Amino acid sequence: MAEPVRPALIQGGMGVGVSGWRLARAVAATGQLGVVSGTALDVTLARRLQRGDLGGHLRRALACFPVPEIAERVLGRYFVPGGTGRDVPYRPVPRLGLRANRARDELAVVANFAEVFLAKEDPDGPVGVNYLEKIQLATPAAVYGAMLAGAAYVLVGAGIPAEIPQLLDDLAEHRPARISVAVAGGEGHTIGIHPVRLLGHRLTPLARPKLLAIVSSHVLAAYLARSPVTRPDGFVIESPVAGGHSAPPRGRMTLDPEAEPVYGPRDEVDTAKVAALGLPFWLAGGYGTPGGLERAWVAGAEGIQVGSAFALCRESGLDPVLRRQLRVQAASGALRVRNDPRASPTGFPFKVADVAGTLSEQEVYEARPRLCDLGYLRTPYAKPDGAIGYRCPAEPVDTYVRKGRPAEEAADRRCLCNGLLAAIGLGQHRADGYDEPPLLTLGQDAGFLDGLPDDHSAADVVAQILLGAHV
Repeated sequence: MAEPVRPALIQGGMGVGVSGWRLARAVAATGQLGVVSGTALDVTLARRLQRGDLGGHLRRALACFPVPEIAERVLGRYFVPGGTGRDVPYRPVPRLGLRANRARDELAVVANFAEVFLAKEDPDGPVGVNYLEKIQLATPAAVYGAMLAGAAYVLVGAGIPAEIPQLLDDLAEHRPARISVAVAGGEGHTIGIHPVRLLGHRLTPLARPKLLAIVSSHVLAAYLARSPVTRPDGFVIESPVAGGHSAPPRGRMTLDPEAEPVYGPRDEVDTAKVAALGLPFWLAGGYGTPGGLERAWVAGAEGIQVGSAFALCRESGLDPVLRRQLRVQAASGALRVRNDPRASPTGFPFKVADVAGTLSEQEVYEARPRLCDLGYLRTPYAKPDGAIGYRCPAEPVDTYVRKGRPAEEAADRRCLCNGLLAAIGLGQHRADGYDEPPLLTLGQDAGFLDGLPDDHSAADVVAQILLGAHV
């Protein structure tokens, strides 16, 4: 079989739900790589089903799942005909953990299958899925669901995806697959999935997707490329101005007068050294602006990955009102996007867009009751008795301290899980009447808006980038 043409443009995988199936499908329809975000798809599927699945898209995808009884169980748990009222709290989903949980695995597999399946309907171009290595507990089941739907690419960032190549090999053959899980104060822990046991029978082998490792340094790229066991099929090299999480500066972190991390020469990627590894790579973070693709080609890259321009297009999963607010502020030059070293519970710097009424405002943050009821960013830790516990710096401070960590680690942490779900219109309405406020992120360079029409489409973004580069 001929090697498929590599895309010049990768649409970035933005979670939670910003890079949904509609956006990925629109980009793939142009022949470029559309990417769905695989982060927290279990809870987004469950909440959309509880909303009544307007248009029936999710039910259409689930009707094609290869084991109907599994899809039927998920529908039975979460689908509400006509939808629940907006003042009704969403039913919870099983939380991530090291202990086996069949219902959790079924939901994750089905949710990832549905998102990729819908993105792949009709388009001629490839569809990929993006995961965070930081959320290790979700990875095996999520990846398997995406592969069942035929994802052509898997992109993994926010960590070192050294074990993902073997995971993809195993899952393509429906073999039991496991990856290591970092447990503070413990070792030897893994999480996995047994495909035959989960589905009840063995399916025919799957096409193995290509793995693109999202990294921020040539050093990490060289580390992954050194061995066939860890070698990806390519890299996305991300700069610090990209939206969402970014790698911290190398060495001791220092902050500028605006309390943002200072990046220096040690953080600059030597693209010549990346090119010398012999694997294709794409550049990300500030390359969606005019001339960005040409700059990437000059550096030896296959092309670029673009996120923020797609986050503000009309196929984006962002709540339309918030999307419009972001775009108006960005177009007028009034939008400030801070690279906040404290906001994310992960400890990675996180881009926070300053928008009224969101968790970017200190008053909104302080008014929110601290709780961690979703737990995607929880860290497993070994208790003195050997049992496994879970903690998150965004949970109540006294709870976090009881779990053995200092209170200062919890200061100023935002609940990304709830805030990002609220940003796509799926925020929790709690029994006491409190509505979760949104948290918005975007890249720090808004130059991508130059030349794009108001209320632009994904196709407009692709056309501006490719036509500007004379593709």
